[in-house]
Amino acid sequence: MRVLGIDPGFATIGFGVLDFSNNKFKTIDYGVITTPPKIEFSTRLEMIYDDLTLVCNKYSPDAVSVEELFFNTNIKTAIAVGHARGVILLAAKKCGISMFEYTPLQVKQSVVGYGRADKNQVQQLTKTILGLSEIPKPDDAADALALAICHAHCSGSILNKY
Repeated sequence: MRVLGIDPGFATIGFGVLDFSNNKFKTIDYGVITTPPKIEFSTRLEMIYDDLTLVCNKYSPDAVSVEELFFNTNIKTAIAVGHARGVILLAAKKCGISMFEYTPLQVKQSVVGYGRADKNQVQQLTKTILGLSEIPKPDDAADALALAICHAHCSGSILNKY
């Protein structure tokens, strides 16, 4: 199974592509999609859509794992990220890829085994699970890989069969 993990945003969108077979991971690629801050917001959303569509077409994932959005104290930022997340979901849907959404708590539980783990713990375990020589950078890419790991672990759960 090939999983595309996505850490949503509007300035920086993390992505990570993993193959998962026989309880083993193979890292295919990871990185970020960025949009310049001084252009119209609708143009930034279009760039996210186009770039994510390219990633989906290049790697042909079986599933997309996206972090659920939680209310932020900065309402303006939360709304902007919500718009970008909608574009991300639309791009995956238009590419015909099944989507799965996970809370930060679920990702931490899946990767670290503890839902209140800190960011460094998640990044260290992501590095270890994937057999990488260093923590993936930037943080958005590491978060996207953790989302892909979460889906790979959760997709085999008997709870997903019902």
